[in-house]
Amino acid sequence: MTFSTLRYALSPEGIATVTFDEPGSPVNTMKPEWQADMLALADQLQADQAALKGVLLTSAKTTFFAGADLKGVLKLQASDAAAGFVGIEAVKKAFRRIETMGKPVVALLQGAALGGGWEVALIAHARFALDQPKILFGLPEVTLGLIPGATGITKMTRLLGLMAAQPYLMEGKLFNPSEALSLGLVDGLASSPEQLMDLALVYIHDNPQLQQPWDRKGYKMPGGSVNSPAVANGLAVAPAMLFNKAQGLYPAAQAILESMVEGAQVDYDTATRIESRKLAKVMVSQTTKNMITAFFFNLNAIKAGQSRPRGFAPWKPTKVGILGAGMMGAGIALVNAKKSIPCVLLDVDLKKAQQAQALPLIHATDKVSDLHDCDLVIEAVFENRSLKAQVTQEAEAVMNAAGVFATNTSTLPISGLAQASVRPTKFVGLHFFSPVDKMRLVEIIKGAQTDDETLARAYDYVLALGKTPIVVNDGRGFFTSRVFGTYVMEGAAMLGEGIPAALIEHAALAAGMPVGPLAVMDETSLSLSVHVMEQTRADFAAEGKTHVSTAGEMMVERMVHEFKRSGRAAGAGFYDYPSSGPKRLWSGLKQHFEKPLTDNPQALQRRIKQRLLYRQAVETARCLQENVLTSAHDANIGSIFGIGFPAWTGGALQFVFSEGLDNFVNNCRQLDKQHGKGFALSPEVIDCLQKHAT
Repeated sequence: MTFSTLRYALSPEGIATVTFDEPGSPVNTMKPEWQADMLALADQLQADQAALKGVLLTSAKTTFFAGADLKGVLKLQASDAAAGFVGIEAVKKAFRRIETMGKPVVALLQGAALGGGWEVALIAHARFALDQPKILFGLPEVTLGLIPGATGITKMTRLLGLMAAQPYLMEGKLFNPSEALSLGLVDGLASSPEQLMDLALVYIHDNPQLQQPWDRKGYKMPGGSVNSPAVANGLAVAPAMLFNKAQGLYPAAQAILESMVEGAQVDYDTATRIESRKLAKVMVSQTTKNMITAFFFNLNAIKAGQSRPRGFAPWKPTKVGILGAGMMGAGIALVNAKKSIPCVLLDVDLKKAQQAQALPLIHATDKVSDLHDCDLVIEAVFENRSLKAQVTQEAEAVMNAAGVFATNTSTLPISGLAQASVRPTKFVGLHFFSPVDKMRLVEIIKGAQTDDETLARAYDYVLALGKTPIVVNDGRGFFTSRVFGTYVMEGAAMLGEGIPAALIEHAALAAGMPVGPLAVMDETSLSLSVHVMEQTRADFAAEGKTHVSTAGEMMVERMVHEFKRSGRAAGAGFYDYPSSGPKRLWSGLKQHFEKPLTDNPQALQRRIKQRLLYRQAVETARCLQENVLTSAHDANIGSIFGIGFPAWTGGALQFVFSEGLDNFVNNCRQLDKQHGKGFALSPEVIDCLQKHAT
């Protein structure tokens, strides 16, 4: 029998070796040709059954199996759901025939098995893996808007139990070989491929006839059935917890929970059909396409360095200098130390530097001369041009002459700050986000004179920290701060229009934003927002221009100047912060701003959600047209990881395309008429979007 994506060999001893080897691809995927091969493989094994002693599943790639053909998923339409169900069921029947033929099937895992790859490994009665911590297994489908619909939900639930399986199915939690062993998901670890083969052959010899656990007489689900008190209590609150976390915006997570619970109450074959029906529905949804675009294709483009200048060798600093031991500086020092990069943490207050960190790889100091051997220096001092210029000049005088100087500013244009540098070609922006140890994104800002080698080094450094870099060109607020500003100011503008603050905050959460615009402005400080506005006005004036304040900006200035409420740090902002109990919206908002509702609250909430998402999407489109952004993948990943744009949209630019470009443009025209020029799309912006939509 001929196969196109795998090789089949039956030894004289009766061992059938199935080697997955998709031609022309670095990984194995569940493409249509592979699905046909699996059906043919089941036929081949049945034909050879009399001579068969056991089956080995292995791979010719560095990974075991990568999973679904995601490019194919992006092409699916709603009308493809029925055919999708038939295809899924056909593959599962092949899986079922292989695992129920009464012969031991063993998977040899020499590399990663993720998503559909782990489901292929679950065909086996036993799995043996190389003992390498960097190898990962698991079912991350939910992070791509999909569900593990090729028996993954059904099998993991039956292997681990309803409660224990939830993190691995509903959260996509991954695990390495040793963790898999402790979970009982692999049967042994090996130090070499040869030992892996030995373990598999011994297993086949010792287990001539095998069934999956759920096919054995007397099988009971680990942890108890749906009706057992402990499980029943947990499942009773699970839907509410899921909705509270996901706001009903992520159908995959809901489908997984339903498949687990419904499938646990029926026989195995019925459970897998339930799983197939839900996958067929989920995989054709727009949310799935959005999330695959962002979290697979866009994220992989960044990891592959598509925005990194070519022609420069990989680089990692030998020692990093950090100027300022405040929250940001201390956080940057910590992430360096965690990645084994030595650093010098400099502050004029030695005690502050020493208190900020006390790790072996962090040298706290108040002496600028200690920067002498640093080949990367990052300033993280207060947002003041004069102060930044001073520390730049002091550091450059002593640091490695061939090194890179970076500023952690979040708003001040890089090209202007670089004027204080004696090496402006080696000056770059590295915008970390707070808290530094938890936020994945770093925005790399290219100044007017930043050279490509410096940009490449900055990119490599961010990857070395285990973070995700995006590259943007210089401009006020760059990309993330600029777009984030539109979100919070649109919220403030709506408050000034008389919309109840609670409705604004709840609508933002219902849209998928992690925090409401008023709450997040309190956290970042209203007084800081006013400081940025004042700096912007001064900069415009210096250029002979006039900055016209928006309704949101005027609202924030009133809060600070008129009502003396500058944010959480001061104990009073849009919210009150009592010493005991949770924060609560300031009663003065209702007194001074709120107007009686004239619209249905549900309809008003929909309009608020639209305004908050559209305003950010419009500003992202403007950044793209102005060449602040140079790629769709930076736009999408930057908006999700940097400002919390809802993951279900696939990012701010993908949101535009998922709305339909014509529909988006028409809606913006209406919003422009009703709520101002923040929603206006120039012909140039529309033209830019059309080019990126094709």
